[in-house]
Amino acid sequence: MLTNESVTGTKAMLGGATDIRDLRISWGDLAMKYGLLVVLAVLIIVSQLLYPRFLNPLNIRNILSQNAPLGIIAVGMTLVMITRGFDLSVGSMYAAGATVFASLAVAGWPLPLAAALVIAIGVLGGLVNGVTITRLNVNPFVATLGTTSVFSGLALLYSKSSPFVVSDAAFTWLGRGAVVGIPVSVWLMAIIFVVGEIVLSKTTYGRSLYAIGGNDEAARLAGLRTVLIRASSYVICSACAAVAGMIIASRLSIGQADIGSTMALDAIAVVVIGGTSLMGGEGAVWRSAIGLLIVAVLTNLLDSLAVDSNYQLVIKGTIVVAAVALDAYARTRR
Repeated sequence: MLTNESVTGTKAMLGGATDIRDLRISWGDLAMKYGLLVVLAVLIIVSQLLYPRFLNPLNIRNILSQNAPLGIIAVGMTLVMITRGFDLSVGSMYAAGATVFASLAVAGWPLPLAAALVIAIGVLGGLVNGVTITRLNVNPFVATLGTTSVFSGLALLYSKSSPFVVSDAAFTWLGRGAVVGIPVSVWLMAIIFVVGEIVLSKTTYGRSLYAIGGNDEAARLAGLRTVLIRASSYVICSACAAVAGMIIASRLSIGQADIGSTMALDAIAVVVIGGTSLMGGEGAVWRSAIGLLIVAVLTNLLDSLAVDSNYQLVIKGTIVVAAVALDAYARTRR
């Protein structure tokens, strides 16, 4: 027969087992959430061992400035993918932004006014995507694949398939200028990352994006304006692509409509590696920042070691597939 002490002891043992199980779950959650930081740290250590000049401040500066356009697009792509969508047209909008910005500079427009017009074009392009997807109920893949051709074709027609070369030294400030020794493009990328993270984690709009990605119908029944919110994510993403295009045009002093062919896939890769789920409802801008750093560090290391570009494609593709497989595994466990 069980005594009070034995019952108490049994409860204590069960309670202890539950606590241990909860502790294991907590450690697993922490590993899933912050494991990317460990991966990045290991990658940096390996890079420094294999390439002793990796941590040279000039090299770090080059890594960040070269990847600033990609990082800016990745912020917008994160918002879109959290709503269970994606935008394949960012590459063509990136090229269009570069082309229009350079052409307006050649025409003598004040650069702030030219920048405002380019951003407006990005907003218009994102609005086209958003309306097509939310109002016409076209699949995001099909819709943005179609607008990729539209935006690219318009940019080629506008430029007559010829580049715009800018000789004005002031034009290079956005892409090559620096403030307190840090490139302007890196400052801009950092600001966009910080604003994006605050919007996602601290605002009603950000929580609405997660709700829509988790269950669109439930979010609608809860009173959220799902059509408007989903469409707005494409507007932000396209505007980010236009800004990125201005940076690359400024850096190269040239704008042409045939650049950015891999930018959409690169941005999706960064966001996926950062842990944003393709199924929507999960992700964070800070995680996309870590994903960007992982891709940037890996690319710099492979370039420094003179690894063939074809092998680089294989390595990066393998990492993306592994990231998606890990996401699927994590969802299955949950």
